[in-house]
Amino acid sequence: MRPLLRTLLLWPVLWLALSQTTAWQWLLAPLAAPGQTVLFDRTSLAALALAHVEIVGLALGAVLLVALPLGIWATRVAGQPFLGAVRSLGTLSQTIPPVAVLFLALPIFGFGRQAVVLALFVYGLMPSMQGVLTGLSTVSPAVREAARGMGLEGFDLFRQVEWPLALPALLAGVRTSAVLLTATATLAPMVGVESLGTPILAGLAVNNTAQVAEGTVAVALLAMLTGATLRSLEHILTPWSRQTA
Repeated sequence: MRPLLRTLLLWPVLWLALSQTTAWQWLLAPLAAPGQTVLFDRTSLAALALAHVEIVGLALGAVLLVALPLGIWATRVAGQPFLGAVRSLGTLSQTIPPVAVLFLALPIFGFGRQAVVLALFVYGLMPSMQGVLTGLSTVSPAVREAARGMGLEGFDLFRQVEWPLALPALLAGVRTSAVLLTATATLAPMVGVESLGTPILAGLAVNNTAQVAEGTVAVALLAMLTGATLRSLEHILTPWSRQTA
């Protein structure tokens, strides 16, 4: 529990750090050319980070709503014939560039958050899907038979045996999706949605290295803290995986 508490306490620290405009100005000033604005000044970095987290949260929620039930169904008797197709679906989603999904979504959703969430959903589906499929598919048949010998069947077998054994792989997949989505959400400004990618794209447009660094460093810090938080959560939810490692 303590590692999770430590990482949770780092979130307000990160937000406080993102709010220190003067410190960012001082740190990044050497990267700006003479006469250039050092920081992106139309919106605060903290506000951009909040918008970034909201987009990632929506996309990750959509990923879980699809990956969990679909992955569980594909590893049951009724879904076994479609297991290969479900695996291929997850792999295919990773091969489609998020930029392509963004622009394909424009005729349907127009500029805005829906297009971004769709693109992130497609790109983040594979790690979570593969985590579910790998975790449930690798449960030993001998373990299942032993559980059946103890009288467990159906949902009880899934809840008490298969789900706990699959949880480490599942959570690792969710963590990978979350980190990927955090990095990829920098594309959101391409369809008119603010995120930590806003200063990056604004800086690239005018060759302002300081603004590019502003967004890049903020995204990197957010992605690292997201990964650390989810890893700490994994340790709490799957203590047996550490004992057997």
